[in-house]
Amino acid sequence: MSLLHLNRASSRVRLENRDDPELYREIFPYSKISRVEFDDIFLMPRPAEPMFITDTTFRDGQQARPPYTVKQIVHIFDMLHRLGGRSGLIQASEFFMYSDKDRKAIEACRSKGYKFPRVTGWIRANVNDLKIARDMEFEEVGLLTSVSDYHLYLKLGLDREKAMENYLRVVEQALEWGITPRCHFEDITRADIHGFCLPFARKLMDLSKQSGQPVKIRMCDTMGYGVPYPGATLPRSVPRIVRALTDEGGVPGQWLEWHGHNDFHKVLINGATAWLYGCSGVNCTLLGFGERTGNTPLEALVIEYISLTGDDDAADTRVINEIAEYFEKELDYRIPDNYPFVGKDFNATSAGIHVDGLAKNEEIYNIFDTRKILNRPVPIIITDKSGRAGVAYWINQYLGLPEDRHVSKKHPAVGKIYTKIMDAYEKGRNTSFSNKEMKALVRRFMPELFASEFDQIKKLAGELSAHLIIKLAQECQITGLGGEDKYPCMRDFVREYPFIQYLYLTDKEGKLLSAAITDPAYKSKYDQLPLGFDFSNRAWFIRPMQTGELHITDVYQSQFTSQLILTVSTAVTDDNDEITGVIGADIQIEQLLRQAEAIEDVVDSDSDE
Repeated sequence: MSLLHLNRASSRVRLENRDDPELYREIFPYSKISRVEFDDIFLMPRPAEPMFITDTTFRDGQQARPPYTVKQIVHIFDMLHRLGGRSGLIQASEFFMYSDKDRKAIEACRSKGYKFPRVTGWIRANVNDLKIARDMEFEEVGLLTSVSDYHLYLKLGLDREKAMENYLRVVEQALEWGITPRCHFEDITRADIHGFCLPFARKLMDLSKQSGQPVKIRMCDTMGYGVPYPGATLPRSVPRIVRALTDEGGVPGQWLEWHGHNDFHKVLINGATAWLYGCSGVNCTLLGFGERTGNTPLEALVIEYISLTGDDDAADTRVINEIAEYFEKELDYRIPDNYPFVGKDFNATSAGIHVDGLAKNEEIYNIFDTRKILNRPVPIIITDKSGRAGVAYWINQYLGLPEDRHVSKKHPAVGKIYTKIMDAYEKGRNTSFSNKEMKALVRRFMPELFASEFDQIKKLAGELSAHLIIKLAQECQITGLGGEDKYPCMRDFVREYPFIQYLYLTDKEGKLLSAAITDPAYKSKYDQLPLGFDFSNRAWFIRPMQTGELHITDVYQSQFTSQLILTVSTAVTDDNDEITGVIGADIQIEQLLRQAEAIEDVVDSDSDE
């Protein structure tokens, strides 16, 4: 790597404290599409060493979707570690720290003990917020330090000098408390690089030298105005912004990060360009979640990193597909079928590949060995050339059927589906069958391959209620004879969770010790179940007694209230883990689903204690 750039004479950088904001109206006319200006100056690439990724899925990414639960954050954090944290490629993950849930998520992720990703924070640039970071023992925290006159003059009502004074005061305090500040140069692609950004950066580097601690800078392309083109001018040129900070601002490349947005479809190339011109870190989110059009997709930058460096061992790329499945199945997010690397159709083609030719033709149409690299088979596009084997192949791979449940091309239902497909082409169809159309045909002729609505309801209801019943079982110790007031924990429980229609506790012989009813209107109907009633022949009693584990019934209609319910039951044990009885609850499905979000918060809260 050439060091010739170090031989340049140092330039004088001064703060230009304008009376009026510099809005670059010739570049950003607002009433027209923004312009890209060029001159005849070209910069040679000078790749950063090292290049790494930082993550903001739980900060910027969480501003573009329903908030994650603590449990979901921890699971995603684990996947980030397995994807690129083990090698140090994904170096840090950024968190909010204002709410109780934020703090619980931070502590849960810290408890993993991973070297990477490191847990870092984000705050507004004021001392009160910084105290929160100090009290939570953060080693590094991002500070919102906007740099464009759009933000300084029009939003904050400050001139450049006053804004810099405010920012430096917080940075000095962070360094005094031993916190590494990461200054977020917000809206840098509309900022006066030489009139504000570089003087600010120089001041930060002076503070770094005085304290002996790093001061990092994140270059935030807030509106996606950055461009990678050679010869493009400031403030939109990504190469020139990076080189201005490294060569004129004296900022080490290892202390720089690029944070882009995708308003103009340049978020990935701008991040890679920042790497190539000397910025070590690129800040990303999983699947590109972020404000408006989103941030650099982390999974895409992982692939880009390997492409640029040839370092195949830097990441376990198979985790990318696992992340996509988690977002779709657990977070109910539908990834567009044509989304690169993780969409259902991204490595599919309608250009003639079918199941009989996959072995010999796959490389012609596939970008790389997706089965090995992403743990994804090559999808088949169904046409009149696919044959019964193609239909069977589509069913097995699209529905993700385990090998022992694979459908044969000889299956009668496969023949019926194939007949319907061929009928369409005989009637003049000349386009391929979409996944949506194929799924409808398979659901029609092979409904057993799809979970029924009741199965889905049972799964959700079971997940929501199981934790609560287990917790109650731990609190209710069987101490002897029963009675309505013998176990007040049960009475209090149904008051807190009115979706429980009927709550009951038995001894190990199945005799009813105590019961609680949510709605007094049902009391007379439950009178036929007096204390001492024998439940020993009920499945909800037998299974926990046999296994000591939780049991969830199918959905059924209550004979007492006519509501759709399911029963959740578990064993009650003593201090020696001996089963002393069973506690069960009849759950009203409709009421439970209405309170699902609140219950999930309770479950997450309990799981962090």
